[in-house]
Amino acid sequence: MTDFEPAAGPHEGDAGEPTGPLPILAVVGRPNVGKSTLVNRIIGRREAVVEDVPGVTRDRVSYDANWNGRAFTVVDTGGWDPDARGMAASIRAQAEIAVSLADAVLFVVDATVGITDHDEAVVKILRASGKPVVLAANKVDDQRTEAEAYGLWNLGLGEPYPVSALHGRGSGDMLDAVLAALPETPPESIGEEIGGPRRIAIVGKPNVGKSSLLNKLAGEERVVVDNVAGTTVDPVDELIELGGRTWRFIDTAGLRKRVKEASGHEYYASLRTSTAIDRAEVAVLVLNADESISEQDVRILQTVREAGRALVIAFNKWDLVDEERRYYLEREIERELVQVQWAPRINITARTGWHIDRLVPALDKAITGWETRITTGALNGFLGRLVAEHPHPVRSGKQPKILFGTQPSTAPPRFVLFTSGKLDASYERFIERRLREEFGFVGTPIEIEVRPREKRKR
Repeated sequence: MTDFEPAAGPHEGDAGEPTGPLPILAVVGRPNVGKSTLVNRIIGRREAVVEDVPGVTRDRVSYDANWNGRAFTVVDTGGWDPDARGMAASIRAQAEIAVSLADAVLFVVDATVGITDHDEAVVKILRASGKPVVLAANKVDDQRTEAEAYGLWNLGLGEPYPVSALHGRGSGDMLDAVLAALPETPPESIGEEIGGPRRIAIVGKPNVGKSSLLNKLAGEERVVVDNVAGTTVDPVDELIELGGRTWRFIDTAGLRKRVKEASGHEYYASLRTSTAIDRAEVAVLVLNADESISEQDVRILQTVREAGRALVIAFNKWDLVDEERRYYLEREIERELVQVQWAPRINITARTGWHIDRLVPALDKAITGWETRITTGALNGFLGRLVAEHPHPVRSGKQPKILFGTQPSTAPPRFVLFTSGKLDASYERFIERRLREEFGFVGTPIEIEVRPREKRKR
């Protein structure tokens, strides 16, 4: 079909913007010292959840920030709950993992309270990490509190920066210090990221065989494989030669619980998983074929869809699937995976390597779908035929019409429809289904934005 062609790639149209991995700043500290308020101040908008209850931060934890023309990622970590059981162990696990994934750390202390035992425990870990630390003395709203802030020199982390997250006082100096602590994004790494190997995130709940799959693809034992769920905590980037090409695989820790229920290393493991999905172009969701598709599996699927990434579903441990299980699995797929019927599915046994050669063709299909662009002429020809055959139902005496459509971007394919009125959600789903029948779009979510024409004021 000559009317559509794969686009130049996911970075088309992002002229001059850095698309490589940005430096990461982890914001750490006890509950209720104002971390989320400070994060909102840094990113310049209210996105982090702010509430006067310790431990509110759980779900959305990673934000894009920009200061003085330099972009970086801010990770807002959950506060450490002093009443949690096994406090020392829990603080150590959380702080060590938070620090290990960051390029620099912003340690927030409440200047009005001063140094607590919990602060001291974190300081030891920060010192041992060797990572650059910027010390923010928060809640310094006036000159009098500023004097108290300088008592924090005693922590041995260098100069405390007195700030008021609430009012913005002193935040500029603190951000200058943050930029000095973060590494510059090397321009050559950005170039590699654009033209380099395709980035594939292997995702799934713990113990479904993600690391076994990576080891089999690499042809050697590169990742710790243990029958204990959650052995892998950090993603491991691996360059692997497959089908005559090099691919970058990101192995991730399993998502075990909802982020807000997770704690300690699980909290950061789930954070790393969502970061890996954001960094990838395609996510390979590994499911355990001999177990029922779980709520966790569906939740990971939603994360991939919301991130707009291409998707391949790999049913692992196929050697354990008998006729009866196959029957029930087909029913589960119809019920649980109805939202992602477009994703290529492969059956594999990672342990023995059976059928893992099917992964590359599935990845290629998903990437092609993800980067497919339809010309404006072809799209509007298709929409014209669609509306003529299946017009939108009449609602309250009105029948919205599609006036014009365009595809402004790919990776994932995004369509904007200009209409005479709001479209039913069911009609939007119908349009998506027909787009897939006509143009493919295998392995990719599709975004459709409807822009109803505004009524002219008389």
